[in-house]
Amino acid sequence: MHHSILAQKLARSFARPLVLAMLASASFGAAPLGAKDHPEAAAQVLDLSKQAIAMRSVRGEGNQTIKVAELFRDALLKAGWSEDDIEIVPFDDTAYFIATWKGSDPSLGPVVISAHMDVVEAKPADWERDPFTPVVENGYLFGRGASDTKFDAALALSSVIELRRQGYKPRRSIVIAYSGDEETTMATSKVIAEKLKGASIVLNVDGSSGRLSEETNQPMFWSWQGAEKTYVDYQLEVTNPGGHSSAPRPDNAIVQLSTALEKIGAYHFAPEVNDITRAALKVQAEQEGDPAVAAALTAFLANKDDPAALAVLRANYGYVGQIGTTCVVTMVEGGHAQNALPQRATANVNCRVFPGHSREEIRQELAGVVGDPQVTITDVTGDASTESPASPMDPAFLKAASKAVKAAWGDVPIVPSQSSGASDSMWYRALGVPSYGASATMMKESDEFSHGLNERMPLLNIEPGITFYLSILKDLTAK
Repeated sequence: MHHSILAQKLARSFARPLVLAMLASASFGAAPLGAKDHPEAAAQVLDLSKQAIAMRSVRGEGNQTIKVAELFRDALLKAGWSEDDIEIVPFDDTAYFIATWKGSDPSLGPVVISAHMDVVEAKPADWERDPFTPVVENGYLFGRGASDTKFDAALALSSVIELRRQGYKPRRSIVIAYSGDEETTMATSKVIAEKLKGASIVLNVDGSSGRLSEETNQPMFWSWQGAEKTYVDYQLEVTNPGGHSSAPRPDNAIVQLSTALEKIGAYHFAPEVNDITRAALKVQAEQEGDPAVAAALTAFLANKDDPAALAVLRANYGYVGQIGTTCVVTMVEGGHAQNALPQRATANVNCRVFPGHSREEIRQELAGVVGDPQVTITDVTGDASTESPASPMDPAFLKAASKAVKAAWGDVPIVPSQSSGASDSMWYRALGVPSYGASATMMKESDEFSHGLNERMPLLNIEPGITFYLSILKDLTAK
């Protein structure tokens, strides 16, 4: 999950009250968590995950991402793939990995499984366990990448091997495409998407899609991600001649910048809704434990411009990001001496842009809000982000996902979501390829340690995860 440049990906669309309300009120069928139907695949998931975690695939000197790719390649070769169907491409200090299981009808667009092999830095001195020494303890796999996202990558790859072991013959090709710098520049992510722009659908397995109950460890809900907001950073800058602080000038760079930032802080972008957020907010309105918030959600869905509803939702950190573009000031710097007038003042404004708007469009809107030509506004995001439309509410995907979740986890609520960005999916969506965040794994909220200390993954995900991938891949590649 891309945090370092693109801050936070997959901040779930679900507010905490929704999770608690689901736990309190929803009834679930018995989930088949204890099944042991795929012993060879299950053993391989754990083995590959442990080996991958032991490889320090961190950007910079000593990056071992290519070794992770070679690990996955060797597993596929042993399972019957040919060397011609596997590509490992070095890229700067990293690499990307593409493996193809050819289907019987080459005229059909393939189904792509997307994940990443790189991880964020982890300092051993800060951890209870060495982050690059995998440890299995109390039903968990510990190590950097356990939840983001080496376990998910190994689970999906091992499931494809199991599908082949069972003698399945896909009509559509299945392509396993793992990037090597999702946590940083996303350059390989962009390259892979361009190579696979003829795909019919992408399943992005990066990060858990489901939530387990804190009390019972049973599944509460499963979510698929169908859209993401565009991550953008704008630099605001004011420059002045400066001078001695004993002789103030009428214009002051810090004061001018502060006035601009105050305007931005008070500004609200137009409220918006799309098919995915409408479906998600409808479920949340039904499950919301606070009657006032539930009423505001219902009113917003009936009329997105309802002022009373907007006032409630904009004041709620769990919902404000779901109802439109947001921009916040995150950094400020100004002046060069305590006894001098500031010659320069700058600020960073971080925006999460609702799908359907360009970065330049939002930059111009911010310039209109500021209304001061002496405040320059520059897009400093770089190439690590791009605008992408929402993926469609594809009936074939929804049917296959629903069937797979039921087979793996039982009768649990399934809810669409729009994340705050960003993931590898945006590169596919920008090219018109529908991409869906659809990981087979679930975890408790208290076990979410991606990018943090003592990252972990509950191993109870292995058998249901294999079941999930066998089901959804058969349904998506059979026709």
